[in-house]
Parts: sequence; structure tokens; C-alpha cells
Amino acid sequence: MTTIIDSHAHLWLQQYAELPDGGRVRQLANGRADFFGEERQMLPPFMIDGRNSAEVFLSNMDYAQVSAAVITQEFIDGNQNAYLEDVQQRFPDRFLCCGMCHYLRPGFLSEAEHLIERGFSAIAIPAHRLPLEGEQRVWLNSGEMLEMFRLMERKGIILSITLAPGTLQVKEMEDVIAACPNLKIAIGHFGMVTCPGWQEQIKLARHPNVMIESGGITWLFNSEFYPFEGAIDAIKEAADLVGIDKLMWGSDYPRTITAITYRMSYDFVLKTDRLTDAEKRAFLGENACRFYGFGSLPDLPYIKNMSE
Repeated sequence: MTTIIDSHAHLWLQQYAELPDGGRVRQLANGRADFFGEERQMLPPFMIDGRNSAEVFLSNMDYAQVSAAVITQEFIDGNQNAYLEDVQQRFPDRFLCCGMCHYLRPGFLSEAEHLIERGFSAIAIPAHRLPLEGEQRVWLNSGEMLEMFRLMERKGIILSITLAPGTLQVKEMEDVIAACPNLKIAIGHFGMVTCPGWQEQIKLARHPNVMIESGGITWLFNSEFYPFEGAIDAIKEAADLVGIDKLMWGSDYPRTITAITYRMSYDFVLKTDRLTDAEKRAFLGENACRFYGFGSLPDLPYIKNMSE
């Protein structure tokens, strides 16, 4: 059985967010949310209380034979540091949880120091949702950002970051990588693969400390749906650009499983004949195990479905 590790997932007990642009997200009943004034199906409808808990995710992981997961953070879910600290302490062998700072105001460096003291081994920046224009723009290569990245580099803390579509923040990331050549960086959403210029984000993984994870790739190719041949095209193109050893699978759970099952978010990779067995093993788990440093992983036997 291929070892499978999810490099991009989310957890929360309550979803409540105020975004930099004034947008709001509020959880509603039956897995729905008020998303910027529009009612959207944020969770599968059986999650009727809006709780996206570690226990429910572990049940999904065990069923789908996913050994471990990286829990990143997104502004649209609200800050989940308190809950994720608890999750990390209770399930240290299954989850690596990212802390998140308030990057819109000075002083987030001290927040990062506190998160590291609390035991977080990774910090997330949803950089695609930072203010990107005018005087309010938050630059990834600003003074305080670079101080935070140097701190993370010294402490061995991983950066989980998603960038704005295209090339807008690529030069900033090049500056960060030059300043912190030993900072381990995972770039999410497969470089926003369906947007022009996505390959420039992928090329950042030509640096030895940078990896690419595919969280949300089934969402980005949702219009073509399963078996996501466009996503396979993208994985092959990215492998040609940087090597399969720089690419990691991620699901973007739970939002993606409103359309597909959790197992479907990776088994289109297992079932394709366009990747070798070695490429599948590397992409689905081996690269993430090496990059994130997961140790002993559980043996998860296949459980036969009643429909089989």
C-alpha cells in the first residue's frame, strides 16, 4: 500500500472570519456558510453543526488510508490557533498543524515567536488574501516579514504559503528565498494552476528548500470533474519543470469533499496510467514524509464497503 500524506487540509470548531477587505464568513446550519454575503455549501451537508473537527477528519483519513495530514490555515475560516494547538497535542502522530499570525498590523513577529514557543512547527500565510494593492498592500519581502522568516529559518519552522494567482508575488518570494535559503517552504494550491503564469510559482521549487503542494487541485479542475485529466496534465508539466520529488499531494479538505469523496481527491492519481508507480508513491506520500519529517505512521488496512 502506498503511504499517503495530505499536505493541505483545514480544521475548525467554529468558522467565523472578518477579512481584510471587509468581507465576512459565518457558519450556518447543515454545512453551509454565509460567504461574503452569499450562502455556500462550505462542508458536506451531514456536518450539520458546522464543526469541522479532528475526530471527523481522522475517520475520513482512516477510511481513505491517509496516514497523516498537514493542517494549514486560511483567513476565511478565522484564526484557529487555539484549536489547532489542542489538536497537535492530542494527535501528534497524525497531524502537523500550522499557526497563523495577524499579518495586517505591525507586531506579528512577536506573535510568531509566541506560536513557536507554544509548539507549532509550521506557520501559515494565506498570502493570496492579503491586501495586494495601494498603501495597504502587505509585502512578503517587507522588513518584519523577513525578520519572521529568518526566525523561522533559525528555529527550523516550516512556512506553508499560498500565493495570489499568477506572478504577482513571485518576485517577493524570490527575495524571501534568497534571504532565507534554509527556510523550508511549501507553496500551496499547485501555484493556482488554472490561472495564467502558474508555472512561475512552480519554478520556485527549483530552489532546494521549496516544495509545491496540490491542495485544492480538484477544486481548480472542478469544471472537468473526475478523473481530473487536466490535473494529471498539470502534475506532469510541473514534474517536467522541477522534478516529481518536489511535488506533494494535498486535498484542501473539507471544502473539496462537498463535490467528491475524500478518497476521490487522490485516487484519480492512483488510477491514472500516465504516472509510474514510483511517481505516484513520491507524489502521494514519500515527498511529504521527507519534507515534513513525519515519523512512525499507522498501518491503515482497507475496509471493504457494503456496496462491494
